[in-house]
Amino acid sequence: MRSRRRIRLAAVAVASAAALTLSACATAGTDAVVQGGTFNFVSPGGQTEILYDPPESRGTIGMLMGPSLADPDETIELEGFAGQVVVLNVWGQWCAPCRTEMPELQEVYDETKELGVQFLGINVRDPQIDKAQDFVTDFGLTFPSIYDPSMRTLIAMRGIPTSVVPMTFVLDREHRVAAVFLRDLLVEDLQPVVERVAQEE
Repeated sequence: MRSRRRIRLAAVAVASAAALTLSACATAGTDAVVQGGTFNFVSPGGQTEILYDPPESRGTIGMLMGPSLADPDETIELEGFAGQVVVLNVWGQWCAPCRTEMPELQEVYDETKELGVQFLGINVRDPQIDKAQDFVTDFGLTFPSIYDPSMRTLIAMRGIPTSVVPMTFVLDREHRVAAVFLRDLLVEDLQPVVERVAQEE
């Protein structure tokens, strides 16, 4: 009798813990788990475009900083863009879809920077920095990039996939993740999302 009661109490405890876990995660939606202010990405059903709403449900990425592609002696930090919407784009000069989307990204940047929007590239898997720099020059890119050939910067952010290139994150003014794109983008894909996030109070 006593052992049955113990089993029942254990079952209730497990069910209560499960309910608590579910309710704790529910505020982040089904696509993200927020733990200690960090964002852990999951792509449900293989989705390539995920929006995180309402804003209160969004998680923040970890610390983002690394050497500037233009001048590796300089450090670029996400904190340097306080109060701005930030569009993070992971790219490599070896990546054909990156070549397709770069003119589109530059156009969205030109159209939205006066709304308080900053673009920041993260260049990955390019061991020869001059090739990545030539890519920037060839495409006339005017937004900065972090040089991250080993992907250490990307890994340090925690919760960010490292196997997808190109990849774009839209961060709101508090640098919470508002949208994720796991594919190359056109102006019409990205600009409406960036403008909507820039208009949030």
